[in-house]
Amino acid sequence: MKVSARNQLAGMVKVLNVGVVNAEVVIALPGGMEIAAIISKSSCESLGLKVGSPACAVIKASDVMVGCVRAVERAGFMRLSN
Repeated sequence: MKVSARNQLAGMVKVLNVGVVNAEVVIALPGGMEIAAIISKSSCESLGLKVGSPACAVIKASDVMVGCVRAVERAGFMRLSN
């Protein structure tokens, strides 16, 4: 896969919760960190995501926001944690 975004985090799908419209994907990263995102159900299906599948989180630099710890705890699904 070749993309212009340079911020890429490779790992394995740890959790996959597929709903009617969206899917929550948690990717386990090297070093014990995890990153989670909500994607469309159709994207999940077209990517063939399954628990244990290799996956890559691609982050556009202009989409990253910085906040205090309390704001991050309330931010919801787009999170990076260990």
